[in-house]
Amino acid sequence: MVAKITRLGAIFVAIAVFGATLLTPAISARADDNLVLISDVETQNYLAAVIKPLYTAAGLAFNANNIYLVNDNSLNAFVSDGNYMFVHTGTLLAADNTNELAGILAHETGHIMGGHIVRQKLKLEKMQYIMLGSMIAAGATALSTGRGDAAMAVVLGTQSSAINHLLHHQIEEERAADEAAVKLLTKTQQSTIGLQRFMQKVQKRNLQSGISETDYFSNHPLTSERIEHFMSVGKNNHFSEKSPLDKQFALVQAKLSGYLEDSARIWRRYPRENASAAAQYAHSILYFRQSKFPAAYRLLDELIKNEPNNPYFYELKGQFLFENGRVAESVKIYEKALSILPETPLLQLSLAHALLESSEEKAIANRAVNLLQKAQIKQPTPLGWQLLARAYDILGQHASSLYASAEFSYAIGNLPTAEKQLQRAAKLAKDKSLQLKITDLSERVKDEMVEVGY
Repeated sequence: MVAKITRLGAIFVAIAVFGATLLTPAISARADDNLVLISDVETQNYLAAVIKPLYTAAGLAFNANNIYLVNDNSLNAFVSDGNYMFVHTGTLLAADNTNELAGILAHETGHIMGGHIVRQKLKLEKMQYIMLGSMIAAGATALSTGRGDAAMAVVLGTQSSAINHLLHHQIEEERAADEAAVKLLTKTQQSTIGLQRFMQKVQKRNLQSGISETDYFSNHPLTSERIEHFMSVGKNNHFSEKSPLDKQFALVQAKLSGYLEDSARIWRRYPRENASAAAQYAHSILYFRQSKFPAAYRLLDELIKNEPNNPYFYELKGQFLFENGRVAESVKIYEKALSILPETPLLQLSLAHALLESSEEKAIANRAVNLLQKAQIKQPTPLGWQLLARAYDILGQHASSLYASAEFSYAIGNLPTAEKQLQRAAKLAKDKSLQLKITDLSERVKDEMVEVGY
């Protein structure tokens, strides 16, 4: 299931950008930018399979739930505080194979190894102090000379120096991450050719976009310099660029194309005469988007027939059926997907959603609660809390329903509503464990309300 799950606002973006490693030069994030995340079990499991060996080689703890897919067509990936990995859909759609993607993610892993995120935050804090000092100095200059232009010269001069200092260190960190990527790829017996080829794609897209690279105010080494470096080190790397994950990558790419690209682009990627599984996958999604339901189901059923143990084909069919109003049928298909890939939070969430839409019987609601509780422990989502609130309400457990509603409100940033829901939940709660949860969430809500000025 490819679904938009949330939009990250300015606060989270500020955290993420500190750790950003932009593959494309001359790109920056504004304070009001939003990251649009999409959720897909198949894509996230594929990315986990690519990233885990790199983390192991780097001696880093791996958590599959720290991988996020950003709906953005630019060629980019970055890491942030907490070792969260963000991969743009544009990167997945532009890569030719797993080796190219592994090279990019090895570079990002290199930033984590080098501790660059923490250091970059400290440098940014230091730069803020320098800028504050320059403003004070500018004020003193203006007072002593009576000239505003002299004050501006002090500010601009000092800030330019501070920025150049920061960018110089970022360039060095990018070079260090490139070196780490080469070592990690070699250690995991993967070719470096993919990293070189992807950087050539970055260079080509920059030229097509009219981006002129210079070494002034740049936070990356020149792309041409990086390509030459990868060509040089590649002479000592003789591993194959083929990967056992390439077949999975082809299906992931086809799914993303089917959902995110326009029909003309999809038909160019996957001509009608292309009978591969990847092409059928993309075509089935496109047909569903175009409301050509019989054609979509026919192709998907053919894929299932050829690969009866592929859980993602069942998941997609479950989504098709659910969105087409055939909810009872979708329950059976989601159950099949979950039987092949058990304990998968997003599949548990999808099945629970279908169950609640199919019936308001208490037995069904109980089953949905069990699924949602498991899903929320591993991978909490706003939708999960919303569905839990609904299921508890059906069961007549109103304190639990209010608590789940408060978690939902808190997750989407509606703090005043969360506070009111918690107050009501506290009056109804009899179970001690629920009371502790309500108290814990109440404290978190109050702390954040103070921070944001409520």
